[in-house]
Amino acid sequence: MAEKNKVTVRIAGNEYVITGTEPPEYIQKVALFVDRKVMEITRRNHLLSTSMASILTSINLADEMFRLRETLKSNEAELAELKKKYQELNEESQKFKMENLKLKERESQLTIELTKKETELKEVRNTLNTLQNANKKNY
Repeated sequence: MAEKNKVTVRIAGNEYVITGTEPPEYIQKVALFVDRKVMEITRRNHLLSTSMASILTSINLADEMFRLRETLKSNEAELAELKKKYQELNEESQKFKMENLKLKERESQLTIELTKKETELKEVRNTLNTLQNANKKNY
C-alpha cells in the first residue's frame, strides 16, 4: 500500500493538514492552485467571507471539471473515430499494395511476352527477307 503523506498547506490565510498518497510537492501544488483561485474571487469582491469565497471557488472548479470532462468525452469520441478511420485507411493501403504487386507481376509477364513476340517477329522478318532475296536471285 502507498505511503501516506501529511502536508501542512495554507489556503486563504488558514492552515490545513492534508493527508494523501501523492508526493508532498504535488499536494502543495494543488493547495497553491486552490489558494490562488480563492484569492482571485476575494479580490473581485472583498466583502465575501472566506467560507463564501471557498464555496464560489468550489463551484467554479466543479464547473471547470465538468467542462473538461465533456471535452475529454468529445476528444475520446473523436480519437475513436480517427482510430477507426486510420484502420480503414491502413487496410485500404494494404489492399492497394497487394494490387500494385499483382500489377507489377503482370507487367513483368507482359514485358517477357512482348520480348518473345518481338524476337519471333524479328525471326519472321529475317526469314521473309531471306526468302525475298532468294526469289530475287532466281529471277
